[in-house]
Amino acid sequence: MTGSSHNNSLSLGRVDWSMVAIYAALVLTGLLNIYAAVYDPEHSSIFDMDQSYGKQLMWIGISAFLAISVLLIDDKYYHVFAYPLYWLSILFLLGVFVFGKEVNGARAWYEFGSVRVQPTEFVKVTASLALARCMSSYAFNIHSLKSLLNVGLILGIPVAVIILQNDTGSALVYVSFFFMLYREGFNRWLYITVFLLLLLFVLSFLVEPVPLLVILVLICVIGEGLTNGRWKTKIIYLAGVALGALGGYFGTLALGRPMSADVAVIAAVAVSLIFVVTYAYRQRLRNVWFFVLLFFGSLAFTQTIDYVFDNVLQVHQQKRILDLLGLESDLKGWGYNVNQSKIAIGSGGFTGKGFLEGTQTKYNFVPEQSTDFIFCTVGEEWGFVGSTVVVVLFGMLILKLIAMGERQQEAFGRIYCYCAAGIFLFHVAINIGMTIGLMPVIGIPLPFFSYGGSSLIAFTLLLFIAIKLDTSKKDHITRI
Repeated sequence: MTGSSHNNSLSLGRVDWSMVAIYAALVLTGLLNIYAAVYDPEHSSIFDMDQSYGKQLMWIGISAFLAISVLLIDDKYYHVFAYPLYWLSILFLLGVFVFGKEVNGARAWYEFGSVRVQPTEFVKVTASLALARCMSSYAFNIHSLKSLLNVGLILGIPVAVIILQNDTGSALVYVSFFFMLYREGFNRWLYITVFLLLLLFVLSFLVEPVPLLVILVLICVIGEGLTNGRWKTKIIYLAGVALGALGGYFGTLALGRPMSADVAVIAAVAVSLIFVVTYAYRQRLRNVWFFVLLFFGSLAFTQTIDYVFDNVLQVHQQKRILDLLGLESDLKGWGYNVNQSKIAIGSGGFTGKGFLEGTQTKYNFVPEQSTDFIFCTVGEEWGFVGSTVVVVLFGMLILKLIAMGERQQEAFGRIYCYCAAGIFLFHVAINIGMTIGLMPVIGIPLPFFSYGGSSLIAFTLLLFIAIKLDTSKKDHITRI
């Protein structure tokens, strides 16, 4: 049997150095952009610890030390200590209610002198390990209610605590774990249903109720057709609804007691549903029943949107949604950050203004430009070319994580790598999306770019544990 020390040295020899190179490129590029975002001519040294870039350089050094440590630790310990680390991180997460400090309305930080630590960043790593441990056990079955409840518990606890901390953006990151669940065979209909609900949420703001009802009918009919075929029946049904609506409208018009077009459409849909339900019941068509229930569930959902929007969401969240959909605009209020970010990115043009030449950045027109809106510095100073390089680097990192997962011989490593890929994908897509106005502003960092020790260390650990699991898999093949 191979000794532990020999195993560790062998693992280091099999590190995916291309992934390490991507990591180093992103971290160093991020440091340069933090330097540019908060540049002060009187403190021009990048080693100045009074400035954000000096502190970030210190966090990079700590992250590098931890990355090497992760590679030296035997991979079996990540499996053995997955649950203890998860529960320990939950305790630290709960501790902020007693010992924490409130920052920007969220009580989610510990403060030690001039250093702040955000435990929510580290819980993403431990939750990934805990999920990998849970779902790689022999008793786990993704189609079993008991198994899914265990998964829900692992994800639900940190989400509930983070929401109580008033940090909704960090809680939304846990949506990224559905990427891994899909790979592991989670019911695809749930994803279709969630997508439909999101679509209906957006359409409820953009479309009047009756046209929305027609769209909902079309979605369910097309969905049933894609699932079960028999398109001729679907065409006959839609034609019957259309003729029924037209007949009701013109028939009552001829009788001198005309009904409105909206009422005619609603009546035609209601009558058609009676026939569909009766037919599905008599023929015992379960697939049809699914879409009938989906229709009524979606209809009920659209009726609750106004209540949730008006009574559950906070005012700034309402305004951001309306601004994103183009229904309201306040360039000096809630839309200021995004507008200034778009101006900065757009002003960079194709090749950018050059390092330290960004006027939007230099004169602090963009709030949070070294943290949540760091990408606007990339766009302004490095232009389309530089932005594309950054996006490509992130894309390569995510694709390589997926490839690592696929070549794992054990479920633990595969599940963990997909968790990591999902987290990186969510952060990159949402953060860059919100700086260019395609996503709502929810305040999550861009990995390796946004200033902050907690996020940098957490993302480093998240990545290098995956790299370690990948090297261990190669060692296993070599020993065989």
